[in-house]
Parts: sequence; C-alpha cells; structure tokens
Amino acid sequence: MKISLIVAMAENGVIGRRGKLPWHIPEDMKEFKKKTVGKPIVMGRKTYQAIGGALPGRTNIVVTRRSSIDNPDLILAPSVHAALKLAEEYGPEVMVIGGGEIYAATLPLADRIYLTEIHETVEGDATFPPLDRSLWAETAREDFEKSGECPAFSFVVLDRK
Repeated sequence: MKISLIVAMAENGVIGRRGKLPWHIPEDMKEFKKKTVGKPIVMGRKTYQAIGGALPGRTNIVVTRRSSIDNPDLILAPSVHAALKLAEEYGPEVMVIGGGEIYAATLPLADRIYLTEIHETVEGDATFPPLDRSLWAETAREDFEKSGECPAFSFVVLDRK
C-alpha cells in the first residue's frame, strides 16, 4: 500500500491556526478533493473536529483514543499503525490529511507527499514536521501567482528517493 501525505504548508512550516487553515485557496480545496475522493483518508481527532464531520466519497479513518465519537461514517483507530492497517482494506493508496501529530508519525513511512507550498510566512499553532528535502525527489510542480487575497502557491509532488 502506498502511503501519501497531502498538506498545505506555509514557508515557515505552519499548517493551521486555531483549528483552521490560515489561508483561503479555492484551487487547493479542489485539488485536495480530486486527490482524496475514492481513497481511504487518515486524520487525527482534532482534524476531524475542525472539518466538522466525515468527508463524503472517502473512507474516513480517525486516530483517537476517545471512543465517544459517534458517527457511522467514521472508522476509529486507536493508533496511527492501526489506522494504516485498516486503510489497507480500502484501497492501494491511503491519504494522510493531518494534523501535525499524525503527519509527524507518518512522515517516516510516507512514499509520496502532495504538497501545496504557500509562498508566505504565516502565524499558526500547528506545523508540519521538519522535511528533509534531500530524501525526496520533486516529480511535479505547478506554480500560481498571488491573486487578490489568495497568496502565491505551488502544487508539488514529492516522491521518496
């Protein structure tokens, strides 16, 4: 099974602020949907709560030690390892969608990263773990200019060397 991380990250590693994305990029939301629909997705409890529910068209696996989450559209897993094992049953590629702790646990196992690079520094309280780019080959890049309130950004695909 291929383990892929999908993340939007500012230049300083910030991925979130107070449970939300610190930017609004409609193209990124479309790309996220395109890349994740039909696949199992793994997320932490805080990410699930920030989203506000299960994402349609995907197998939603939430890593949590709390069994109080009651949603028939979710599969609960007590650990990242258990979540990845469960995901194997639902497709050849699992998409890890956050948050920071889940990314930190899965980065060493990842085969691919779908990265939206936000070309600015932002304040936030959730960060992506340090990324050693020497371990990754950039296999695709699409750059977008700043437009109105939308910052400049790039869609990048990184494959483990």
